[in-house]
Amino acid sequence: MSYEIILLGIAALIAVGILLHHPSKTFGLPSLLIFMGVGLALGNGEFNFVYDNLAVTSMVGGVALNVIVFVGGINTSTESIKLAYKEGGVLATFGVVLTTLLLALLLYPLTNWGPIICLLFAAMVSSTDAAAVFSILEAKKLKLKQQTDRILEFESATNDPVALVMVMILTGIALAPNEAISAWEIGQTLVLQILFGILIAFVVAKLGVWALNHIQLQEYGLIPVFVLACFVLAAYGSELAGGNILIASYVAGVVLGNGIKRGGEVTRHFFNSMSWLAQSLMFIVLGLQMFPQTLMSVFTLSLLPAVLLMFVARPLAVQLCYLPFRQASWQKRLFISSIGLKGAAPIVFALIPAAAGVDGAIELVHIVFFMVLFSIVIQGAAIEPLAKKLQLNQDD
Repeated sequence: MSYEIILLGIAALIAVGILLHHPSKTFGLPSLLIFMGVGLALGNGEFNFVYDNLAVTSMVGGVALNVIVFVGGINTSTESIKLAYKEGGVLATFGVVLTTLLLALLLYPLTNWGPIICLLFAAMVSSTDAAAVFSILEAKKLKLKQQTDRILEFESATNDPVALVMVMILTGIALAPNEAISAWEIGQTLVLQILFGILIAFVVAKLGVWALNHIQLQEYGLIPVFVLACFVLAAYGSELAGGNILIASYVAGVVLGNGIKRGGEVTRHFFNSMSWLAQSLMFIVLGLQMFPQTLMSVFTLSLLPAVLLMFVARPLAVQLCYLPFRQASWQKRLFISSIGLKGAAPIVFALIPAAAGVDGAIELVHIVFFMVLFSIVIQGAAIEPLAKKLQLNQDD
């Protein structure tokens, strides 16, 4: 198949997806699932086109995820961070670690996976998805009491880095199971990734804000282009120095989004559109990488981990994280523990060990795919009625 036909097909899909964007939001489901469905239909040889390249899929997914996290930072106000950083920060760090440990402990006696594979799989699905949370809250027009919606948004925007670090570390261990594991080295790597990710991104973004605020660009359309360049310098510069790229992307987004004095509105519109485009392309490629025949063979296998994650591991982890926050109501704790929406991030994380060659990792990718679908359908549909039942909706 020629590249012209591929480009025409992608352009047509994006155009249709944009037209379906508003109707799909009305039903509370992301139109991006349409793209994954199209990828599933087109990439399996029906049109003399078969796509199967884990390395490219993982790269595309990683770049798209960086853009999504950056845009999440741009749309996060410093006021929201001040209100939600304590509870949201604990959920984004300890919550992810506890969810991983609890789910792995539950899976180990119930599956034929080894302990490292159980931990690796649990780490893939431990974080919540910013794009899914933002889109469903916006679609349902939900404003929740006790800053619950802001805590969910902050958690989902900041918890991917911890999950990514765990996936990378556990992938290395799975590839070399006979090598000694040093807790000190793992802790040191984690701390350095967080520090370098924050510091380098903060400095680069601050320099970008200073330049934009002191150099009055006459063409407003150049402002988001300059911000895009700052994002690349901050995120990928941090990664090159050994920092965590997702942390760097989020920090750069927050600093640039809150620091720009001119062109802030046009910049947000530009990057919201770019985030949607990144998600669309990512879901197309993820759909192309999946094969329906193989997917259906693991459908029943995905039910058990999905149930354990949604109804046991995530709720227990959240309740443990809220032990220091005694002022939080039981309704708030129950709602947050019940809503752990998944999106494209777990699939992207699952592709990392698959592309690296971990035994059995392809099967894990397919299981994660179904867990994401279950989360969007079940937990996404439960947000509004659960908020009303617990009297957390501000309209009540």
